[in-house]
Amino acid sequence: MSDQWFYENFDLTGSAFGLRVTRKLDEVQSPFQKIEIWETTDWGNLMVIDGATMVTTRDNFFYHEMMAHAVLYTHADPKDVVIIGGGDCGTLREVLRHPGVQNAVQCDIDEQVTRMAEKYFPELCESNNDPRATVMFDDGIAYMKNAAPESIDVIIVDSTDPVGPAEGLFNQAFFETCHRALRPGGLLVQQSESPLALVGLIRDLRGAMRDAGFVDFKTLPFPQPCYPTGWWSCTIASKEARDLDAFREADAAAKPFDTNYYTAGIHKGALATPPMLVRALAE
Repeated sequence: MSDQWFYENFDLTGSAFGLRVTRKLDEVQSPFQKIEIWETTDWGNLMVIDGATMVTTRDNFFYHEMMAHAVLYTHADPKDVVIIGGGDCGTLREVLRHPGVQNAVQCDIDEQVTRMAEKYFPELCESNNDPRATVMFDDGIAYMKNAAPESIDVIIVDSTDPVGPAEGLFNQAFFETCHRALRPGGLLVQQSESPLALVGLIRDLRGAMRDAGFVDFKTLPFPQPCYPTGWWSCTIASKEARDLDAFREADAAAKPFDTNYYTAGIHKGALATPPMLVRALAE
């Protein structure tokens, strides 16, 4: 804090992000992490976990929409979806906008994240009581280890950075359990950090997915102003060989719900991998 500004200094990228705040609304130390809620002057409410910016009222739609809609429109017919992490419930809300989804399980280890979201980001939690939704608080690694083989169409790993409780969500052992649980044609998507400053993490992530049995990969960049460098990504992996540039474009163009960022055109544009990222991933 400095003169009513909240700053997150991110050593790995040599950068910082700041928001002008008016007051701290809440703070709780869960068994896993420290969660703070701040009121800002221009970005609505801000959730901070262990000093790292997680979500703001103003710009969360970039992340939640790209994490949900890109992979769901890439899958042929997603009915059963599992979200590992995602405690703020924004990704769950976007998943349940798809009428074809029959079951959506959200498994986050920290119940306090969801309780804070219900209080300070209620718009993100508006689908928590949807009859298709199961909101549970458990170890996502154990959940996937115990998942029935070939029982899931899409797995969304909506995790924090690969430290603390989320560290085990970025390795081959975890991805092997995801591969086993996916049905034929199944897809996994993982938030994959900044393609500008953390491309080494994306290379390692894709390598771990490949070693776990996944075949094809596509990293989709998108803006996310409150995260380090302001440029974020998600990486989709397929259980079997397929063209991940192909998605249900007509369905996406005719989607029966409103969005703030995701469109069929945005999806198509995100598939055009920038040359610098192509080169970096090939190294």
